[in-house]
Amino acid sequence: MKRSPIKKVLILVSILAIPGFLFFYLLPQFAKNRYKSLPIFGEKVVASTFHSVKGKKIPDTIYHQIPEFSLVNQKGAIINLDSVKDKIIVLNLFFTDAMSKDVAKYISQLSAGYTKKPLVRFLSISVNPDDKNKVVDYANQFQAKAGKWDLLTGDTSTTYPLIRKGLLLDVIKDESKDKPNFIFGNKILLIDVQHRIRGMYEIDNPEAKSRLEDEIKVLIAEYLRNLKDGR
Repeated sequence: MKRSPIKKVLILVSILAIPGFLFFYLLPQFAKNRYKSLPIFGEKVVASTFHSVKGKKIPDTIYHQIPEFSLVNQKGAIINLDSVKDKIIVLNLFFTDAMSKDVAKYISQLSAGYTKKPLVRFLSISVNPDDKNKVVDYANQFQAKAGKWDLLTGDTSTTYPLIRKGLLLDVIKDESKDKPNFIFGNKILLIDVQHRIRGMYEIDNPEAKSRLEDEIKVLIAEYLRNLKDGR
């Protein structure tokens, strides 16, 4: 099946938006020897099925994927995996206190650079179920536009298993003081269109954040390369 002219234009526009140093991710003459994929985090299982590479049978590998979820965003809309189908996701945890505001400022700035790039979505999941009463003001404060940057809330019975088992991050509710405190994995995740974790970045580390910004573009290049190859 031939690609439509519109899709070709969209692909070209996306390519033009990628810095020159990433072009080797797309060019076939470089792909064989120089293409380096980002790692895939989590457990992996060798399947009983195979695929063929140059006539050689290679066992398929089943990688860890983000499980289905259903959370509510700042507009009261349900967000699930279908909502971010075929999207690259930048994800972090938060709760609406002063300690999370520096992170929110960074995500706000980062997401603003992808306003006109629908391939990339941003999700922030609250670790505090009470945040659902504050998340609208929080979204307005940091100009979080639903559909591009969704601030998600849900009961801990839903969010905590998702965080621990799906996102491979830690989260603990500390109720030893008068006011509950939340201890959680202070990382940003980069997730590909197949819902696999491809990067983990320490929020407080400037070098890690710089690497995240580069590797978002690398993952875009990987997606476009796979699209070009019909994969």
